[in-house]
Amino acid sequence: MGILIFVLVVLVVLVLLELKTSRSDATLIAPLHPYRKLMLYIMPAKYESLVLFDEVVRAEALLEYLERAKERFHADVTHCVVGAVAYGMHQNPSMNRFEKGRRLYQRKKVWLTFSMKRKKLNRKAKLSAVKKEMPPGESFKSMCDRINETIQVERSDAVTYQDKELGLLSRIPRPILEVGVKLLKALDYYNLLPAGFIENDAMFTSMFIANLGSVHMAAGYHHLYEWGTCPLFVMVGALEERPMVEDGQVVIRKVLPLRFTYDERIEDGHNAGYGIKSVVTALENPFEYLGCLAEDGSDDHPLGPQTPPVAAAPE
Repeated sequence: MGILIFVLVVLVVLVLLELKTSRSDATLIAPLHPYRKLMLYIMPAKYESLVLFDEVVRAEALLEYLERAKERFHADVTHCVVGAVAYGMHQNPSMNRFEKGRRLYQRKKVWLTFSMKRKKLNRKAKLSAVKKEMPPGESFKSMCDRINETIQVERSDAVTYQDKELGLLSRIPRPILEVGVKLLKALDYYNLLPAGFIENDAMFTSMFIANLGSVHMAAGYHHLYEWGTCPLFVMVGALEERPMVEDGQVVIRKVLPLRFTYDERIEDGHNAGYGIKSVVTALENPFEYLGCLAEDGSDDHPLGPQTPPVAAAPE
């Protein structure tokens, strides 16, 4: 009799877990097209469903924008890529999705994570992952100010959330750590992870951005982490000169290489192309899409096309 009661309790718990579809960070997308629903089962892992895109950004206007922007606020290529991706995400919300528990979810907010050196210009310095919310309607300068404030904390002697988390994990014996990670993944699978854990973990994010150009490296193609809910990764390479054809003539242009990795379970390649195009367009037209360089000194225009646009640098 006792065994029967135990089995019934287990069955009830499993049914209740299966029925729980709500999450603190996203809403369930339902109903799904049968084809997309099937994809969640025939490709249950991110490494089975990743797609790679290679893009280049013509960088002359971007470099001129950064030269003029430094008179008003600190910004570099990483800031610009983060701003362009934030714009692209808000313009293409179908890219702000993720798979969890064989279900597809629409993220409630846009969160972006980017990597940085804990100590600038120090080859032995550890990398840190910085995660920031990108609210709609924010200006590029405001976004840069928030990022710079966080970077100052990360590069100080202050003990960050990530420091505490990694410090704790490093002291846990391997068998316990292995069980603990599996438990956390199970809780995430059944939508039971606390909201605070999700918000503070850098891998529960809309996209991860790694600027290898900041350490003078070319961009590679990055994998997607099975941990967390990050379905998109972009690697930024060092600025380089490339031959390009314009009006039938070969010319040398400075370009910024971008290499995207995305989980095709969240959306088809056609819409992914629109999302990537939005990012490239914003980077190639920074005076219009990033703004904050108006002649009247105003810097509160939200990311996106400005009307009228700020005058770009002369050809």
